[in-house]
Amino acid sequence: MSEPERRRRRPAVSCSVCRKRKIRCNREFPCSNCVRSKNDTCVYDDNPPLRRRLSHGATNFTTLGGPQGAMNVCRELPHINANHDASETNSTSASTPASQLSASDIESMKREIRRLEDEVSQLMQSAAHSPALTSDIETMASSISGTFNIQHEKRLFGQAHVSQRSVMHKSRLFGQSHWINSAALFRDVFDMIRMMEPHLREDTSKVCIGLQRCKALAKVIKMRREPPWPTPPTSKADLPPKELADKLVSCYLWTTETIYRILHVPTFRKDYEALWTSEKEPDNAFLVQVKLVLAIGATTYDEHFSLRHLAIKWVYEAQTWYSEPEFKLRLSIQSLQTTLLLLVARETVGVGGTMIWTSVGELLRTAMYMGLHRDPVYLPKRTVFAAEMRRRLWNTILEVAIQSSMSSGGPPLVSLDDFNTEPPSNFDDEELMAENPVPKPEENFTQMSIAIALRKTLPLRLAITKFLNDLGSRDTYDETLRLDNEFRVQYKTLCQNLQRSRMTTGSSPSSFGVRAVDFIMRRYLSSLHVPFFDLGLRESTYAYSRKVIIETSLQLWCAVYPSSSIMASRPRSDSDTTPSAQDDFTRFLVCGSGFFRTVATQACFLIAAELKTQLQEQDSLGPVPLRPDLLSVVNGGKAWALQCMEAGESNIKGYLLACLAAAHIDGLMKGLERDELPPLLLKAAEEAEERCLVIFEEKVGPGQTEGGADVLDGMTLGTPSGLMDGWDFMMSDDQFSFGNADPMSWGLNDEAMQEPSLW
Repeated sequence: MSEPERRRRRPAVSCSVCRKRKIRCNREFPCSNCVRSKNDTCVYDDNPPLRRRLSHGATNFTTLGGPQGAMNVCRELPHINANHDASETNSTSASTPASQLSASDIESMKREIRRLEDEVSQLMQSAAHSPALTSDIETMASSISGTFNIQHEKRLFGQAHVSQRSVMHKSRLFGQSHWINSAALFRDVFDMIRMMEPHLREDTSKVCIGLQRCKALAKVIKMRREPPWPTPPTSKADLPPKELADKLVSCYLWTTETIYRILHVPTFRKDYEALWTSEKEPDNAFLVQVKLVLAIGATTYDEHFSLRHLAIKWVYEAQTWYSEPEFKLRLSIQSLQTTLLLLVARETVGVGGTMIWTSVGELLRTAMYMGLHRDPVYLPKRTVFAAEMRRRLWNTILEVAIQSSMSSGGPPLVSLDDFNTEPPSNFDDEELMAENPVPKPEENFTQMSIAIALRKTLPLRLAITKFLNDLGSRDTYDETLRLDNEFRVQYKTLCQNLQRSRMTTGSSPSSFGVRAVDFIMRRYLSSLHVPFFDLGLRESTYAYSRKVIIETSLQLWCAVYPSSSIMASRPRSDSDTTPSAQDDFTRFLVCGSGFFRTVATQACFLIAAELKTQLQEQDSLGPVPLRPDLLSVVNGGKAWALQCMEAGESNIKGYLLACLAAAHIDGLMKGLERDELPPLLLKAAEEAEERCLVIFEEKVGPGQTEGGADVLDGMTLGTPSGLMDGWDFMMSDDQFSFGNADPMSWGLNDEAMQEPSLW
């Protein structure tokens, strides 16, 4: 009798728990029995489950257990595929009915594998664009400084370390390019201020009395400068004498117009001369335009901004004219020119200059409404003159838009996809008046060379601005380094092009234009690294950013304060030998407000933060060696801030903080303990206020006339709260009560210092 044929054992398809309990398994993962029993060990020993328990319409990070769950699925897919391949091999080689019956299961598994692969791919893409966020809000407050809410966001999933910071102060939110983000670098100073507060609450405190008196005198000074509102434009009889007006127009054309091409100079000069010779009353719109040119030119007329009161009055007149409800009349090239001049004048003169970002938004949309964002070749045919003026104005509007975005810390709200207008051609202004003019080669220097050089870098600078201030930006350090490298390439090319144009034509750009371009470019580079500067002071990973910011801050300071000991030891270039080579740009920084003044002050404070860190992190029995050039910046910062006050600055905050920072560093160099520093800072504050009082009392004059006594009598000496409430110490105190805000940033390393420089 033959042995019965042994039956082939079927492979186990149930999970191990169901097989052990001998109950039906629905072969899901986890299976229904394990779900009901809350069993976490649903394991399939031989064959994988038919499908995972996922909802097709709601698959997300939550159902997969977040990013880690998605990664787990990725790791399991090769194992599933391997089992699938083995099963498929067995099914093709076996001929028994049992193996044939499993073919439908295998096809189901293959479909499930493909679906899972698609889902995981989508999840990983979603993770790249919406990484997990960790947010931390730090509050820094004192009765003097006010309250800063600093929000830190860090994205760590699937990418390099990210640092993103924004600051809420009063009713405004500032992005990373705004100067206020450096507040975190001066925690020690804020702590010292808090330590000083018990002394400041005493009625007999010299610091308290000095602060209140400085604030009262500053208010008197501003009251005298501020004209009534509204201030309707006056007739040409109100213009200054022609000799003075000619000088102010020249000051404007030699400086601001070289960077921001707004006017067609021959046409403007022709109409300007007619203003003085014609007996007819000029067009009101052109008269406003002339007064704005005079106001901007007044900032570089002399070292003390002696015409500040007139400049403010002219800006008020222009703002009143602009506020008239003549909306359709504003849709003209002349109106765009006047609006641009008004925005530049507001910032440089200090009349609501910290709020121009919002006004630029209106200007940008007005220009788009007029079609300036489309190149003239796509519009009805125009003359070369008309086409080039449209390109020039659109180019200047873009420049003002991204610069105001950097200053305010707000997103630029414009992208390269929003326009197709070509850059301006390389024409001198006179050539545009000829019939069918032909642009000069780029290596030939013209009145447009500086603006064209800046325009070539606009895509990169726009990318940096978006990188810093856009809400959805991912500020990774890798991206920072990539933009840094691209910047250096473009900066080197810009320097070479301007130098080549000088050698080719024999003529060269104005010293003011060259220094302004260099200043603007370095500001964008350093802004990239400022978010990582605080980390760089503590972690070696970001040491490059620390080095970049310090070296470029030093270079910026040399441009700001050419009389410093650093510049005295450096050879001057040929462009520095002209009498106005240093004067124009230096006057513009001392007398003017806005972007350039803020960057200069921030350079000083960042260097102070570096020196303070060096002193605090060194363990030595002897003196800590510090770089003499960096120390000279801290000391020079006090002298420069005092110089700004002598030129009419009515806000003592910049000078006071410079003195406190210098005293703090001096105390650390002497080895003083933390509890020994407050008396030193109090003394520095008292001395700073005494110097400020001398300047303010001289400007107000004896007797405290014109309401000054009432202002002083109205001050309460009991509490210093609100004395430093605005904290826009980088800016002149604005008129118009538009509020305040402004920028900060810098950077470069040794390699960059070996590259061609604009100065």
